[in-house]
Amino acid sequence: MSQFSPVYTRNVKAAANLSANRFVTFAGTVPTAGGNVLGVNNQAATSGEFTSVTVLGSAIVEAGAEITANALVETTNTGKAIPKDTGVAVGRAMQAAVGDGHKIEVLLIQN
Repeated sequence: MSQFSPVYTRNVKAAANLSANRFVTFAGTVPTAGGNVLGVNNQAATSGEFTSVTVLGSAIVEAGAEITANALVETTNTGKAIPKDTGVAVGRAMQAAVGDGHKIEVLLIQN
């Protein structure tokens, strides 16, 4: 597991079932592909539960594809990190991901 340095975490009420180590929206839902995010969910949560979300600093994020170190990332519609294409930059990979399911440290970008 990678290191991470959360600076600010916020409790958010999950409006959907949320997986750990994935991006989450301000509304407590799974983001749209390439969309804005609040931060990264720190543990799995079911709809209606409060969950801790890292908003500022770095967090461990599950990758949805191969990512090179220092690359900007965007979110998939399942909250995984992928290399930035046409979506909103939500973070920068602090290390490489070898593929789908690999967990890496991502420096979060406010968006």
